[in-house]
Amino acid sequence: MNYNDTQKPIDKIVRPVQRFIQQEKSGGLLLGISVIVALLLANTPLSHTYHEILEQSFGFRWNNTIYFEYNIHHWINDGLMSIFFFVVGLELKREIIGGELSNLKKALLPIIAAVGGMLMPALIYLLFNPSGEPHKGWGIPMATDIAFALGVLYLLGNRIPLALKVFLTALAIVDDLGAVLVIAFFYTAEINMIYLMAGLIILAVMYLGNRLGVRSILFYALFGICGVWAAFLLSGVHATIAAVLAAFTIPADVKIPENVFISKIQVYLDRFKNIDPTENTPTLTNEQLHVLEQINESTLAATPPLQRLEHAMHPAVSFLIIPVFAIANAGISLDIDFDSLFNNNIALGTAFGLIGGKVLGVVGFSYAFIRLKIADAPEGMNFRNLLGLGFLASIGFTMSLFITSLAFSHEEYHTQAKIGIFAASITGGIIGYIILNKKTQQ
Repeated sequence: MNYNDTQKPIDKIVRPVQRFIQQEKSGGLLLGISVIVALLLANTPLSHTYHEILEQSFGFRWNNTIYFEYNIHHWINDGLMSIFFFVVGLELKREIIGGELSNLKKALLPIIAAVGGMLMPALIYLLFNPSGEPHKGWGIPMATDIAFALGVLYLLGNRIPLALKVFLTALAIVDDLGAVLVIAFFYTAEINMIYLMAGLIILAVMYLGNRLGVRSILFYALFGICGVWAAFLLSGVHATIAAVLAAFTIPADVKIPENVFISKIQVYLDRFKNIDPTENTPTLTNEQLHVLEQINESTLAATPPLQRLEHAMHPAVSFLIIPVFAIANAGISLDIDFDSLFNNNIALGTAFGLIGGKVLGVVGFSYAFIRLKIADAPEGMNFRNLLGLGFLASIGFTMSLFITSLAFSHEEYHTQAKIGIFAASITGGIIGYIILNKKTQQ
């Protein structure tokens, strides 16, 4: 029977959506649409309703006492974004164990580029804002938005060598790790040590479970959310740090090796093939169901829980959490008083930190270490490609907006930083695309 003959009408709707989700550039495209939606909501008659919804508070009542009472904006930034950082932690662990960061020689250049791409933006921002409350925003231009940057890169298709896409991915992952450390050490409020110690003890229980061979996703979900995340949130340490630490406790090994899995599956398939099917009915026999259960159990045993979680959660993060975050945080009024916009240097420091600092840091550090023969350039990389990647690294939407929410309490400063982020990210994305789109990659 032809497989296409068995497709249902719903498949005609679902399959195009699945193909869209599976494309690398789709996440960046949806993020861009979300930013536009946020700007429209903030600059139309819906503006009042938009801000009013974000300020609505709710919590959990127990014995007439309300716990975890925060507004929707806070729940998005500390709740939904914790899921985003959890996936970032899973990606980091996978890359360190068996990816581009597992081999020091291969990982050296992306690490160098990421370090340069964090240091230079922060220094440039501090040159513009050496003191006062604006000084606190030095971490804003340090981050690269991996979804947007890779989205632009994948628009170029086969014109860009795969090695360069891998390089930018590794750079952005190291960059995310740097952002997590910056948040942990410099954007954490007053710490309640009792709650922090409780969170660390629960984290130790999760690690112990890993070492003992516990592979249940439910085990890690209960301890991670009800224990580590809640304790860190109450401690004053940002909850996203708990998410990254929890991700590192997820097992990354398999119960059965690849060769054993192949042998088992072959035996099960042969057994399934030799079972007499139930005649004239679409259902399966009990024996067939039993074989399929064995295939499923073997497949789970051959798949690391870390990769199973990452694969399952990535679409939700890219197509729900990040867009919701963008809609909640990118809505700024364009009715701007330009005198107040430049009454300090937050906007200028952010914009020049991103587009100037990222290019100087990523390109300058990488080029210097390649010339000194300390690190090797990926196959297909030349100065033009490196320069284009440097400009793409200046796209800082998601992480920069997130750090903005932590750095400032003054709404005017939020607006100034967001203007700088938008200006630099859009400019950097366009310039990077133009440079990398040149037909002559000599």
